[in-house]
Amino acid sequence: MSTATDRLTTEEAIQLEERYGAHNYHPLPVVLDRGEGVYVWDVEGRKYFDFLSAYSAVNQGHCHPRIVNAAKEQAEKLTLTSRAFYNSRLGEFEKYMTEYFGFDKLLPMNTGAEAVETAIKLARKYGYEKMGIAANQGKIIVANGNFHGRTTTIVSFSDDEDARKNFGPFTPGFESIPYDNLEALEKALDDENVIGFLVEPIQGEAGVYTPADDYVRKAQGLCHAKGKLFIADEVQTGIARTGALLAVCGNCTCQGHCERQEATYTKPDILILGKALSGGAYPVSAVLADDEIMNVIKPGQHGSTFGGNPMAAAIGTAALEVIRDEKLAQNARALGELFRNEIQKLVDESPLLSLVRGRGLLNAIVINDSPDSSTAWDICMKLRDNGLLAKPTHGNIIRFAPPLVMTEQQLLECVAIIRKTIMEFQAA
Repeated sequence: MSTATDRLTTEEAIQLEERYGAHNYHPLPVVLDRGEGVYVWDVEGRKYFDFLSAYSAVNQGHCHPRIVNAAKEQAEKLTLTSRAFYNSRLGEFEKYMTEYFGFDKLLPMNTGAEAVETAIKLARKYGYEKMGIAANQGKIIVANGNFHGRTTTIVSFSDDEDARKNFGPFTPGFESIPYDNLEALEKALDDENVIGFLVEPIQGEAGVYTPADDYVRKAQGLCHAKGKLFIADEVQTGIARTGALLAVCGNCTCQGHCERQEATYTKPDILILGKALSGGAYPVSAVLADDEIMNVIKPGQHGSTFGGNPMAAAIGTAALEVIRDEKLAQNARALGELFRNEIQKLVDESPLLSLVRGRGLLNAIVINDSPDSSTAWDICMKLRDNGLLAKPTHGNIIRFAPPLVMTEQQLLECVAIIRKTIMEFQAA
């Protein structure tokens, strides 16, 4: 274990990554060494508010003791069996999760992209075997501006040039339509070869693009009216981030964790989860569906050596218990409203900002500058200097997504940092 005298400096740690790591990310130049709750510390001991939460994987806060203890206890007992054998944790986890989210079956995986790939395979198989679509003719509708991961198949239906360029040939079977456009969706669903619609209830990577309040509900209604599947990618928006257990829950009251009221809960046919399903402690993802859909998958047709391992099951259960017991959905909803109200005052004052948008504690500000400018990045650098970590997306947008364990006092401290940074940047 390193000590205070032999620990790498920020510059040394960055140089190591630059020398020995692939250059597939452009991180903010801060080297984090420790985290607790809403805070992280760098290798020099500087303390920051984390306003990204590992892209919403750390909803429960950094190193939540209940999740860490579950990981420790299971790690000392059994970590991996593969699915060649049963293990004593998986069935309990599957029962807990299916009851928690209201589905018959769960298919466990590891990463969000794997879960999306799983959902695509599941939907296609159901389309061919149960919907009567001709072999290899099935089509899945997606939305412009989507971000579902970076596998070869997923980038095939991305419109992000950085994600696609020189990674072809691309996988066929997808049609992209404008997001938050029900007319375009209705027209696309008329194609007899369409199996379903894969959509993010809020497009996080696109800059927290929040659609009309009734978009998800009406999109599901159109899919069902035309006999198609409604597939919700809640890898980033799920697990209380938007002020409800799932973003498709709309404005439900979320007593306990979610009441799934008929008037507000839009149940997907296939639900995709990841990120905060482990509280950031371990890669855990899952696809949920009812028996009619999930039972088309037979032994040998899909799997993962690590998917459903005992560690993942123990950690995933603890992570969901924390969401429920600490009422983090309710906290996200209340603090999100406070955050947007306070930041709107700043937007009204500062010509540097054009708008704030979001739901729960998934929010973004749009900088009044070109997406090709460095303004958003430069502001994030100043935010870092003032003790808050955030990251730009799509050039001129800054996403704000703190851990859901944040208190009102801490949130107001962060608002003050953002205000100070914007005003100083504007005056410079």
